[in-house]
Amino acid sequence: MSRHPERQALAREFGATDIVEERGDEGVARILEMFAGIGADCVLECVGTKESMDQAIRSTRPGGMVGYVGVPNGGSELPIRTLFNTNVGVNGGVAPVRNYIEELLPEVLSGAIDPGRVFDLELPLADVAEAYAAMDERRAIKVLLRP
Repeated sequence: MSRHPERQALAREFGATDIVEERGDEGVARILEMFAGIGADCVLECVGTKESMDQAIRSTRPGGMVGYVGVPNGGSELPIRTLFNTNVGVNGGVAPVRNYIEELLPEVLSGAIDPGRVFDLELPLADVAEAYAAMDERRAIKVLLRP
């Protein structure tokens, strides 16, 4: 789900087959339409807002799973009754990056995986506030901070 043209293009390069630009009720309706009216088996929530979590939960089929990697931005409370009634699970937290180094580092070093493609702006560490502003204002996908 994205309304950011540069992110959409990168998502397609990484293998995305469909892009959903709608949000809220319209976004959920679009996902349900794409998945025969029942929702997706698994949904990954990457934003961390109350609205994005709500959309993720409502886009998931009964018995499905929402994984979250978005850092919760205050006010994100899980609707326990909704989760119980739909049997939708929620799981996530800080990514255990070290668990994947042995598997992924050789692929990165060989060029099979190019994670750097998400960085479309480079700034000095002293400009960290500008880096966050650029991402928030959709002037950058991700910012690489250098010393």
